[in-house]
Amino acid sequence: MPQLPLAELIELAVALIAVGALAGFLAGLFGVGGGAILVPVLYELFRIMDVPLEARMPLCVGTSLAIIMPTAVRSYLAHRNHGSVDMNILRKWAIPVLIGVVLGSVIARYAPERVFKYVFVAVAWSAAFRLIVGRDSWRIGDDFPAGPLMRIYGLIIGILSTLMGIGGGLFSNLLMTLYGKPIHKSVATSSGLAVLISIPGTIGYIYAGWPAAAKFPASTILQFPLAIGYISLIGAIMVMPTSLLTAPFGVKAAHAMSKRTLEIAFGLYLLIMGSRFAIALVYK
Repeated sequence: MPQLPLAELIELAVALIAVGALAGFLAGLFGVGGGAILVPVLYELFRIMDVPLEARMPLCVGTSLAIIMPTAVRSYLAHRNHGSVDMNILRKWAIPVLIGVVLGSVIARYAPERVFKYVFVAVAWSAAFRLIVGRDSWRIGDDFPAGPLMRIYGLIIGILSTLMGIGGGLFSNLLMTLYGKPIHKSVATSSGLAVLISIPGTIGYIYAGWPAAAKFPASTILQFPLAIGYISLIGAIMVMPTSLLTAPFGVKAAHAMSKRTLEIAFGLYLLIMGSRFAIALVYK
């Protein structure tokens, strides 16, 4: 395994701390848990460190879920204090989302590395298109369905969020706006979903990564970044503190922005992040 010079290691540490600050801010601003920025940046770090390609993307996703756990909790509590969380929707989605997280963890154990990238790109671009060029008239209905379809939505949110390493905000924000919910309430409610997804998702990626640890006993997956399953302890420890500090500032910014400004900002952000992995699919 190649050893980085001390100067480069310090540079990477500073970068991770900065990423944590930005991820925490975005967690509060967009209700996405910060994972949508963490996964691409962690991918570059693990590429530099020669983490095997077949383990690289799931290691990014699992580490992202671990990092956003405390950030998601703090973001959710801050939004709840503002009275913006739709607890009725959160209760309806709770069990289906948890089941989806379990299924997503099982898929992560056996899926090829490219599957994670395809999911990331498809969902990020779809949500970006809706947010940037969409209109308020683009609606599936005036309120969420009361039957099985609501539970199916929760299941899909759990599965895809687990495969992307995010807190569920991409899917729930999109769905809630398509059913006429205000973007601010969508963002706040998504922060609650991030709590439901990140905690069991982290446990699931420890399970999913166990075979990889056996497969690459002399590789960087065990040596650097120090990992348990598909969770990088070094990445999580470096990013968590600053993400916790900045999450409340993102919440304040979200409540200060207009509906349309928040939608466009979120859409552009998703477009850029999705494009990063579209490029990675072409140029490994």
